[in-house]
Amino acid sequence: MAKARVKKRTHLRPQNASAAPNKASAAAMNKTPKSMVIRVGGSQVGTSVTQLVKDVRHMMEPETAVRLKERKSNRLRDYTVMAGPLGVTHLMLFSKSKTGNTNMRLAVTPRGPTMHFQVENYSLCRDVERAMKRPQSGGQDHKTPPLLVMNNFNTADATEDSKVPKRLETLTTTIFQSLFPPINPQATPLHSIRRVMLLNREPSEADGSYVLSLRHYAIATKKTGVSKRIRRLDPKEIRNREKKRAAVPNLGKLEDAADYLLDPSAAGYTSASETELDTDAEVEIQESTTRRVLNKREQQRQKAAEKGEKPSAATPGVEKRAVKLVELGPRMKLRLMKVEDGVCDGKIMWHDFIKKTEKEIRALDQNWAVRRKEKEQRKKLQKENIEKKKAEKAKARSRGEKVEDDEEDEDVDMDDEDDWLSDDFGEEEEDSDESMEE
Repeated sequence: MAKARVKKRTHLRPQNASAAPNKASAAAMNKTPKSMVIRVGGSQVGTSVTQLVKDVRHMMEPETAVRLKERKSNRLRDYTVMAGPLGVTHLMLFSKSKTGNTNMRLAVTPRGPTMHFQVENYSLCRDVERAMKRPQSGGQDHKTPPLLVMNNFNTADATEDSKVPKRLETLTTTIFQSLFPPINPQATPLHSIRRVMLLNREPSEADGSYVLSLRHYAIATKKTGVSKRIRRLDPKEIRNREKKRAAVPNLGKLEDAADYLLDPSAAGYTSASETELDTDAEVEIQESTTRRVLNKREQQRQKAAEKGEKPSAATPGVEKRAVKLVELGPRMKLRLMKVEDGVCDGKIMWHDFIKKTEKEIRALDQNWAVRRKEKEQRKKLQKENIEKKKAEKAKARSRGEKVEDDEEDEDVDMDDEDDWLSDDFGEEEEDSDESMEE
């Protein structure tokens, strides 16, 4: 007897059939980190910060909201509420203070913590491209997440009493590692790793501040041991040929040759990938060839040939490839200012400038305990009022009275709006706690 047709577009599926895929998709969503790069302040931040936000979104691809558009009425609560259903795990908020400083907040949803950085200087992708002779756009490299490389994050002589305590180094390492999905060296194919995001902690200065340097590179590989003519015929090694030779530059208007080498339009620097030596690092990798499935007899012959040290035709060959990093941008120099317990709100866990005594810390803890208790009482009172209104409307309907259908009451604590703007350390950090209005 023929199997009955089950309509999927106009009919509901059986519960058992849809339960398993939903569980699998929910588990996959929870495992994959997702981020949202948000511009705070709209037109007030300027065109440079707006372009920086776009460059950071391309760097955080593919698990990020590339086409996110901030509205004038959006607040931080709007993003935190939607972070749960969308599976967003990290929020990166870029803002600009009244004094002109650019700030970045890296928050972990839904309960924090939040790290406040001051962007001391940055360079956009277009600035990096202008400083390079052969820039690379990246192409299809953004379809896979970059490889995260962190250097000098943990120091051996760090203690809890030092300027940068040991727990802060561990916390920073954990937060940045959670930005991208983990890589399994045994199962991850090498061709899927196309980009590198480098985070280098610069040596501590006289004040002992925590400064990070961010770079973004594309991985370029080419075969070695093969002549250039043969390599040009290989479709995998397509090169952009120059149509004509570059003309001799006109240095008549320049006072020094260094003005030409250090191009002022490119922020006065040359790209790190352009200053490297011509000799690239060579690695040996297995050729990506299709292997035929062997039966039991052929497997026994292959094992016998390997024991007798005889070459086997089924073993894939090994080729040498030269690896080179081509910078894509953006560049950022981040200075850690403070760390908060919650999502852009909460108890200050560490601050770069202000140090509290034990007595002041105990007073702050008591203050936060009182505020938390008052918040719970307000929520409880609001919930009781909502239930009371619903019960009164239900009784009125049962008596046949007309009841106006008001908008649904939401369990929102309106007193919490000021919590997003609270700051215990004066006007210096006002720029990092601004509202989410454009």
